[in-house]
Amino acid sequence: MSIFQIGVMVDSFRLELEEGLKKAREVGAAGVQIYATAGRMAPENLSSAQRKEILDIIKSNGLVVSAICGDLGGHGFAKAEDNPWKIEKSKRIMDLAKDLEANIVTTHIGVVPEDENHPRWKVLQDACGELAEYADNVGAFFAIETGPEKAVTLKRFLDSLGSRGVSVNYDPANLVMVTGDDPVEAVYTLKDYIVHTHAKDGIMKKQTDPEIIYNYFAEGGIEDLRLGDYFLETPLGEGHVDFDRYLKALQEVGYRGFLTIEREVGDDPEKDIRQAVVFLKEKLKALGI
Repeated sequence: MSIFQIGVMVDSFRLELEEGLKKAREVGAAGVQIYATAGRMAPENLSSAQRKEILDIIKSNGLVVSAICGDLGGHGFAKAEDNPWKIEKSKRIMDLAKDLEANIVTTHIGVVPEDENHPRWKVLQDACGELAEYADNVGAFFAIETGPEKAVTLKRFLDSLGSRGVSVNYDPANLVMVTGDDPVEAVYTLKDYIVHTHAKDGIMKKQTDPEIIYNYFAEGGIEDLRLGDYFLETPLGEGHVDFDRYLKALQEVGYRGFLTIEREVGDDPEKDIRQAVVFLKEKLKALGI
């Protein structure tokens, strides 16, 4: 029995929830991460009875919820004028996670600047401070996904909050593809905050300012910028994440949670996810973890 459990981002199947949950069970996952920001799964659209019904469907497939994705898009929490509604909705998403017997909500907060005197630092700090307090109160974690900034910068920011209510959803591929950070060393840097991980792989083709990349996502595309020129998400084992060292590092720092497969590209996500489950199971067996 591995110390890690394998999860699947159910939305990666690109199917309705019920069908995605069946597929997750079929590919051998133990848990699922679910987007809950818009449409059917948005907290404002789910009554107590509907939440219980969804939880029953999840359980009937032998699954648990590894985390809820609460990424509200745009510039995260970097724009102070947007934060009142984003903070309020994020709290409601944490409530939903608890109703689905999960305690982790993952998100992107925007690019944390290296300079603590940058005005954006305080804006992000204020928003995350309020969310950390709420997370602590309800017994949840609001987990920032790695990628936009280097691990040392993210750690300094998290340390400044004085709470583990805001923590880390560790995505090794984002570090490889965007910041060029070593995803193994970054595990040790962020070890006190990692509560969930994404199993993803990729390569960087060309280094650029991460702000350019994340502004592209935030603003729905920027003229003359092709993301494919800068990085490529790959099936597990085909990119530059050294999974042997990476998984060992997670073991060494005491992480015992989910490795949740996220596949955001490709023509046949089900095939890629099935291969990823097999890849992880074989790796964990070979490593004895």
